[in-house]
Amino acid sequence: MQVLPATLEKLSFDRVIAALAERAATPLGRERALLVRPDLDDAARTLACERTDEVLLGDDLALGGVEDVRPLVERVRDGGVLDGREILSIAYTMDAAATVRRAIASGDRPRLRELAEAMTSFDGVLRLVREQLDTQGEVRDDATPKLREIRRRLQPLRGRIRERLAQLLAQHSAHVQDPIVTLRRDRYVIPIKASAQSRVPGIVVDTSDSGQTVFVEPAPVVPMNNELVLLEFEERDEVRRILLALGQRVAFEPGLEPTLAALAELDLALASARLAREWRLTRPDVGEGAPVQLPDARHPLVEDCVPNDLLLAGAEGDERLMVVTGPNAGGKTVLLKTLGLAVLMAHAGLFVAAGAERRADGRPRRVRLPRVGSLLTDIGDEQSIEASLSTYAAHLTNLRRIVEAAGPDTLVLVDELGSGTDPDEGAALSQAILEVLVERRAVGLVTTHLAPLKVFASRTEGVRNAAMRFDVEALEPTFELTIGQPGRSYALAIARRIGLDEPLLERAETLLGPEGARLERLLETLEGQREALQRELDAARTSSDQARAEAELLHTQIERLRERESELLAQAGEKADALLHDTLQRATQLRRMAREQPEQRGKTLEAIQALRRETRQKAMPAVGSAREQRPAARDPIRPGQVVRVASYEAEGPIVEIRGDTLVVQLGLLKVEVPRREVAPVAPKPSAGRRPGQVGTATQAAVGFERELNVRGERVEGALEAIRDFVREAHALQVESVRILHGKGTGVLRDAVRQYLREERLVSKFEDAVPYEGGHGVTVAYLRE
Repeated sequence: MQVLPATLEKLSFDRVIAALAERAATPLGRERALLVRPDLDDAARTLACERTDEVLLGDDLALGGVEDVRPLVERVRDGGVLDGREILSIAYTMDAAATVRRAIASGDRPRLRELAEAMTSFDGVLRLVREQLDTQGEVRDDATPKLREIRRRLQPLRGRIRERLAQLLAQHSAHVQDPIVTLRRDRYVIPIKASAQSRVPGIVVDTSDSGQTVFVEPAPVVPMNNELVLLEFEERDEVRRILLALGQRVAFEPGLEPTLAALAELDLALASARLAREWRLTRPDVGEGAPVQLPDARHPLVEDCVPNDLLLAGAEGDERLMVVTGPNAGGKTVLLKTLGLAVLMAHAGLFVAAGAERRADGRPRRVRLPRVGSLLTDIGDEQSIEASLSTYAAHLTNLRRIVEAAGPDTLVLVDELGSGTDPDEGAALSQAILEVLVERRAVGLVTTHLAPLKVFASRTEGVRNAAMRFDVEALEPTFELTIGQPGRSYALAIARRIGLDEPLLERAETLLGPEGARLERLLETLEGQREALQRELDAARTSSDQARAEAELLHTQIERLRERESELLAQAGEKADALLHDTLQRATQLRRMAREQPEQRGKTLEAIQALRRETRQKAMPAVGSAREQRPAARDPIRPGQVVRVASYEAEGPIVEIRGDTLVVQLGLLKVEVPRREVAPVAPKPSAGRRPGQVGTATQAAVGFERELNVRGERVEGALEAIRDFVREAHALQVESVRILHGKGTGVLRDAVRQYLREERLVSKFEDAVPYEGGHGVTVAYLRE
């Protein structure tokens, strides 16, 4: 985007960038944030927004330990030597980068993972630093074999020197000033009284400030001190060599520069996310020819800014220019700067201050902006009377530049168009400028006080009127934008409200002229009608919300009734299952008795008949009780109900109910269909069953799974399962069952059908219809 530095300053873009830099965690990120400009191409802008999105949606990332080590690296590359603490600073930054790299790699954030892949783990160099430096930055004794040997000799030598000096202190105690061993000029000495200097043979290394004490290096210690100095020189040289080599190792590490660059980009993404979270910003969609769609747009730097919806058509749409009118200090300039700043932030890869409020369904409101090639503005504060001529000339210079550069990919922002000169001439020139902008299809926002421009906007295709509202009763602006009608200046209305004399106001209206007065009255009428419509709309929304709440309450109550119905049916089903189980056991015992004791066969048959009567008497009250407790208005659509699906031209039982969607078993398939596309199928009466003969078995059969899958099983196991399956189905008075055996080689299919031929409980069997399995499924019909 082409934009002048002065425009960036007037739209407060630099303040946004400063706020972004304040939220960076490292010097690298702050430096990178201060370089952000609204000049990104589509790919870079999308990348920046996606990184910010991933930071907002994922776990927090910490950049603790990361420092700007580039000056240290440059010093090494210029031939300098770092001390241990400076080398540790570079190492700590490397280690922090490795930690961040691992944290990002363990998550599912592809854009941040790209940054992590640009970093290096630095395992080798970090291990070397730990081996040669301690946590205070001092070179370890075992950093190299030579240093280890030097320090192995140094400590005992210092001990021998101190021990020998202690002996000399005792020997010359009469001449000693203080019985201590000290260091002067890196040599071990003892303090001797100046008057007794000649009594202690040795070299005077230093004297006290008072001159009363001389520090003598006794002759017996001189050779040992010389040896100590030589060893310390060797130690210093070895330490310097180690630090030089280690500093070059970390400074010339190949992955250091890419890692620092990646850390800066990561910190920028973290700062952008913090800014978006604290300022309640939203990610914009920027595209070629997209409209200006900024719901709840607000200026992020204006405290308690009133949000407004900003809507302008895209490249192919109409109403690309908006003329905003209204009273002074009513928020026109803030609105204009809000749009300009949003465009700048979006083209810099930042989120924008819009769309924070969600829609009624909870989803975020979409924020869209066009791709802008150049941002052209004429925004200036009011100047003094003495400077009015130069100010108007500056405005004309800006307007000339706008007219010359305007095109479909430009955004034009003009504040107080036509001001600073004669109103009639200013209006004429301003209308001509707007006509050029309309002809060149520029997108823009223009604020003005000129009445002719309000008329021009209402009559010209591609231009729309808008106004900033003003509360005449409270004598203060509301900062709310009203789109579709021009605004009033409110000068006479405010004057009347504060009590100016009526003759004076009438004279002002006379001077205003009939056209001006008529326009003001028309705008006042339109404003009153709009406010009335707004009140009606608010009332309608309130009624809608109340109706929605009542509907949700009714839905909750219906769900509770259905749950109660399910509980009652479940209780009845449990009783029926227990009765069925007990009845089947007693019937089995009676049949076994009839087989084993033929002479008791007559009594056994009578007992079976009595058992049937008893079962019927027990079952009917249980079923009737459940029906009595069932809600009067029962939904015929319920699990187990056989329905016909018109779109599939097939019938099947309902497996599950998901609100307005039903899961229906159509043969081998389970399909989801809308509730409105199904119709209940009345149960077919059994040929041998009397009307009203409803037993416990019938109730239990509702939940019985009528299909058995034995594909892939051995013949013996499959037949055993089929035998139990058929007997249970017959006991539950199921009319037919399906056995899914597959086609395969046909061995299992033949064995199943041979068993069904010999099973006395099966009246007949046949292949399933083609769309329900064909030869791979056998349908068996059970006897009464």
